[in-house]
Amino acid sequence: MQIHLTEPAGDILVFLTGQEEIDTACQILYERMKALGSDVPELVILPIYAALPSEMQSKIFDPAPPGGRKVVIATNIAETSITIDGILYVVDPGFVKQNIYNSKTGMDQLTVVPISQAAARQRAGRAGRTGPGKCYRLYTEEAYKNEMLPNTVPEIQRTNLANTVLTLKAMGINDLLNFDFMDPPPPQALIAAMEQLYSLGALDDDGLLTKMGRKMAEFPLEPQMAKTLIASVDLKCSDEVLTIVSMISVQGIFYRPKEKQQQADQKKSRFFQPEGDHLTLLAVYQSWERSNFSVPWCFENFIQSRSMKRAQDIRKQLLTIMDRYKLPVITCGKNFTKIRKAIASGFFAHAAKKDPQEGYKTLVENQPVYVHPGSALFHKNPEWVVYHTLLLTTKEYMRDIITIEPKWLVELAPNFYRVHDDAYLSKRKRQEKIEPLYNKYGDDPLQLLKRTKR
Repeated sequence: MQIHLTEPAGDILVFLTGQEEIDTACQILYERMKALGSDVPELVILPIYAALPSEMQSKIFDPAPPGGRKVVIATNIAETSITIDGILYVVDPGFVKQNIYNSKTGMDQLTVVPISQAAARQRAGRAGRTGPGKCYRLYTEEAYKNEMLPNTVPEIQRTNLANTVLTLKAMGINDLLNFDFMDPPPPQALIAAMEQLYSLGALDDDGLLTKMGRKMAEFPLEPQMAKTLIASVDLKCSDEVLTIVSMISVQGIFYRPKEKQQQADQKKSRFFQPEGDHLTLLAVYQSWERSNFSVPWCFENFIQSRSMKRAQDIRKQLLTIMDRYKLPVITCGKNFTKIRKAIASGFFAHAAKKDPQEGYKTLVENQPVYVHPGSALFHKNPEWVVYHTLLLTTKEYMRDIITIEPKWLVELAPNFYRVHDDAYLSKRKRQEKIEPLYNKYGDDPLQLLKRTKR
């Protein structure tokens, strides 16, 4: 507002970390401008982030009204991906939301971190592309020199490498630890990726690609999704799984505008399926298909038409690959058990069991996790689920969840799970299974004493 009221003409670009922060900033700015009345020049407030519908995103390129100016409040999408004409002022708070994958817990953490010095220079460079400009940095020179890394951490060093490893193996590169990466990822991340591929049946005991691995490498999908798709052929539900995989590959199907949140939630809940989110996404795609892929239908149901078109393109691409390898596309109708089994065969390592206290515990790490509030299973709390990803924001949330039967895990992943057997428990563990005696013998000390002597 200070820039708007005191500086010469020119548009403003503000960098913030995410959708919630941007929406809040727009709201506050709008209210403060309204409070000043009509005496001040007009300020057009335009948000931009990935989940915004494309018609609203394109508004940022419209020229500002005569005598007024526009302020674009953006995520780091405006740092390199797009150039907006007329920007003379940049406000840079010095933070960015970064996705960091933890190979130990298998969790994606969406964390707000300070930007790098390179990113700070890049942001400053957005000011005055067409004339001299100014950059207001909301951090000290001291912080710039001492708290910011010279360059952003390369993505290969902070993501799940299962797909990268599978691609390299398919290219015939087997010695990954000595491979000459430009930015070598941590060895632990490479080992975790190979363990994951082994459990999926993509690598054999010697770490070489199996027939299943060769097939999985042909799909431009993360390995677990590729395994799900290949398993769906045998389970005769590949038509539906093809749609689900395409929908999950696209982020942000549902649009939830701040001023119509309740309405958007009501529309979304109509698609909810009791078995979980994957089938909810299938229901959305099938309804869109029945509406003849209509854009007004998307608008009416608070669904991003651009995301749906992208899902349709991905589906066509995957269909071509399946045709090439003579993998039949078969529909299972309403037999959702087959679909749930296919998903469990790819995501068995992402199983979680309901915790008696609260939330869920993952089977692999015994880590407490929670159902995401946007899920179809929020408040339903089924006993056993598998999730697509874990996302750490305020809590560890499971995204895209589906209900399963526990026996499927042993059937589908025998080298990952086995049925718990008391005979396998060590002697020490058996001794630790102590039961409180007072429950059995009441308050009679004589009975208690006799029992103890025996």
